[in-house]
Amino acid sequence: MTDEPVVERVDSAVYTVPTDAPEADGTLSWDSTTLVLATVRCGEVSGLGYTYAPAATALVIDDLLAGVVTGCPALDVPRANEALHRAVRNAGLPGVAAQAIAAVDIALWDCKARLLGLPLVRLLGAARQDVPVYGSGGFTTYDTERQDRQLRHWTEEQGIPRVKIKIGESWGQCEERDRRRVAEARASVGDTTALYVDANGAYGSKQAIRVADALAGQGVTWFEEPVSSDHLTGLAAIRDRVPMDVTAGEYGYTLPYFAQMLAAGAVDCLQADITRCGGITVWLRAAALAHGRGLEISGHCAPHAHAHAAASVPNLRHLEWFHDHVRVERLLFDGVLPPDGGAVTPGHDGAPGLGLTLNTRRAHPYRVA
Repeated sequence: MTDEPVVERVDSAVYTVPTDAPEADGTLSWDSTTLVLATVRCGEVSGLGYTYAPAATALVIDDLLAGVVTGCPALDVPRANEALHRAVRNAGLPGVAAQAIAAVDIALWDCKARLLGLPLVRLLGAARQDVPVYGSGGFTTYDTERQDRQLRHWTEEQGIPRVKIKIGESWGQCEERDRRRVAEARASVGDTTALYVDANGAYGSKQAIRVADALAGQGVTWFEEPVSSDHLTGLAAIRDRVPMDVTAGEYGYTLPYFAQMLAAGAVDCLQADITRCGGITVWLRAAALAHGRGLEISGHCAPHAHAHAAASVPNLRHLEWFHDHVRVERLLFDGVLPPDGGAVTPGHDGAPGLGLTLNTRRAHPYRVA
C-alpha cells in the first residue's frame, strides 16, 4: 500500500491590476481589481486557486487556514473544506473568510486533479462538453461609443449570443440614462442577441418594477439584483410582477443563504460565485439545491475558476464572462479558454486540473503582497 499524498504547504500571493478605464455599477465604483492567489503544494505537484477580494484575504489564508490543511490527505477535499469552515468560527464566515476558504478549496481541487493526471472536469464528471458564457461589462461609466464597441466585440467578433450591461447608476438616481443605455445596447447587438441587465441592488422595489416595464420593451430577459439581495421578500415580489427572469445570489457566502433565497422564491435562476461561497465544494452543493427546486444555476464572474465545475452540473444556465476578470486571468495565467461561439470547453486539451499556470513574468509587476 502506497503512502497517501498529503498537503505539505499552502502559500498566498496578492495581485492588483488597474482597470483599462474608470468603472462603476449602480452602487460602487473602482479603478483596479485585486486577485488573491492560494497555492497548495504536495510533493512535486501544486494546485492553484484564487478569489477576487481585498488583500487582507491573504492574511486569513496564512494565519487561519494554511496550518489547518497542512498535513491533510490531499485527495480528501471535502474533509479539508469542513476543517477550513470550522477554523474561521470566531473570525466570522461570510465575507473575507469565505473568500479565503474558496481560494484554498479551489487550489485543493486543482491539486487533486493534477495528482491524478486529470482535467478537473473529468475528475468531477462532465454533464456537458461546453459551458455557455455571456459577455458582461457595460459599466455605467462607459459612454455610448465605448459601450457599443464592447458589445460588438462580444457579439460580432467572438460570437457570444448573450450580453449584460450595468444599470441603476448612482443608486437609481439616473433612471432616464439607464433606459437610454439599454436602448442603445439593444441597437448595438440587434434583435437576436439576449440582452441582460444588472442593477447591483440600486433600485427600490417599486422603482425596479417601473424600470422593468421599459426593459421589457427592449426585450431584456434577465434582471439581476433589481433590489439588494439581502431583501428576499422584495426580490420575490418583483419576480411576481415582471416578465423577465429575476436573478441574484452572487453575495452568497454560505449554503444556508442559498437555501433561504430559494425557499423565499426570490429568483428564477440562482447565481453563485465559486470564489466567494467556499469554493468548488460548496458551489456544487448550491447547484444541487437549485436543481432540487427545478431551477438553473449561473456562475458569477471568475470564469476560469468556474469552468470545470460548471461543466459538471446538469442544471447550468451559463457562466459570466466578466470583462475585468477576463482581463486579469488572461494577464496572470497561461491556459485560459477562448469563448468563441459563446461557450468555453474546459479540459479540451487534456491539461490536468484547472489547466491554468501562473505566468510569473507577466504577473510580477502586479504583485503587491
